Amino acid sequence: MSVKIGMVSLGCSKNLVDSERMLYKIKNKGYEIINSAEEADIVVINTCGFIQPAKEEAIDTILEFSQMKSEGGIKKIIVTGCLAERYKEEMAELFPEADAVIGIGCNEDIIDVIENVLAEKRVVKFDDKEKLRLTGERVISTLPFSAYLKIAEGCSNFCSYCAIPLIRGRYRSVPMEEVIEEAKWLVANGVTEINVIAQDSTRYGIDLYKEYRLPKLLKEICRLDGVKWIRVLYCYPERITDELLDVIASEEKIVKYLDIPIQHCDKDILRLMNRSGSEEELRALFAKIRDKIPNVTLRTTIITGFPKESGEKYVALAEFVKDMEFDRLGCFAYSEEEGTPAAEMDGQIDEELRQKRAELIMDMQHIISERKNAQKLGEVVEAVVEGYDESNESYYGRSAADAPDIDGKVYFTSDKELKVGDYVDIKITKNLDYDLIGVVVDEFTE
Repeated sequence: MSVKIGMVSLGCSKNLVDSERMLYKIKNKGYEIINSAEEADIVVINTCGFIQPAKEEAIDTILEFSQMKSEGGIKKIIVTGCLAERYKEEMAELFPEADAVIGIGCNEDIIDVIENVLAEKRVVKFDDKEKLRLTGERVISTLPFSAYLKIAEGCSNFCSYCAIPLIRGRYRSVPMEEVIEEAKWLVANGVTEINVIAQDSTRYGIDLYKEYRLPKLLKEICRLDGVKWIRVLYCYPERITDELLDVIASEEKIVKYLDIPIQHCDKDILRLMNRSGSEEELRALFAKIRDKIPNVTLRTTIITGFPKESGEKYVALAEFVKDMEFDRLGCFAYSEEEGTPAAEMDGQIDEELRQKRAELIMDMQHIISERKNAQKLGEVVEAVVEGYDESNESYYGRSAADAPDIDGKVYFTSDKELKVGDYVDIKITKNLDYDLIGVVVDEFTE
């Protein structure tokens, strides 16, 4: 009887790629991969430990599977990922139900770990995370036409609020030829949408080549036959060069979408965050982007309630968001993370006030998003089919303006049978808060 192994991947898309690489090793060894982790013999929990809500989700997940194990369902639990890496031996002590607690540097050894726990040996192991192989075969766990392409590991920005450098180590670019080989492999396996990711994509190449290589890398990926959409995620504003913007503007396969986490607009707050820039520089940057890339979709992320964020500075941030009219925006209340400089700063803001400030900005963004969606009525947008909703009797998917997992959907009808991964033109007939409704364009009648 084969051993059934399930994977629970928490947190970001970069973590998901790590999970997919472990899944390949598991599958290649001959174990049975099961989609429903609750029905597995062994469950591997790849945790996130970035901010408090993510840590709570990871802990709740471990406790949930521990309960299943105590009831005779799950036989073995393996915990890895950022939370395990961040708290190491503490995790092993806190969760005796876990048969293995390993750091991200041990992901390459997942088969050895599985074999040890099957032999009733508990594994607590933390290898050098900066020696972890940066590429490798994967089991694509997303929809078959779309995948993430991780071009770097770690981060060297050292934002004062962020624990990623502590958890993942310094920034390490994947050599360009290896990135291209992985992109070729993805395309050969049916992927038509490649989402380029790193903690800071715009930093790509500086450690290996002494220059920023993202524009050159994107051009090389564009040369691959079979790629339909290429999306760039997580760009730092200070490293968005004219060269990068020109490549995005000129290359047909690169969707006109930029995710630029600014975190704040106030110069003093940015300095406390160990980030550069100012409101004036950010306004100039976004004006330049919109000038160079007409109809660009702009996504950003901001933090409210950072230490010393006065009422005046918060109001300035809210006014900035209102003026910029970002197409997509995520706003998060500041989270004090152990081991980060920001957690030791004076001027900490009350937790309730942090949350209230975030909610008010998201309420404002809701109005902006609804208005922007209303402006799309009557437009024709290209969308990729993600599935069929039986209850609504309609297909659903995403436009080029929507990144997977984080943005809205397009719901549409079609008299023709469509397949997941088909690209179709949709006439927009109705807008919702964050989603759009339409019909396949060659079937549209006034």
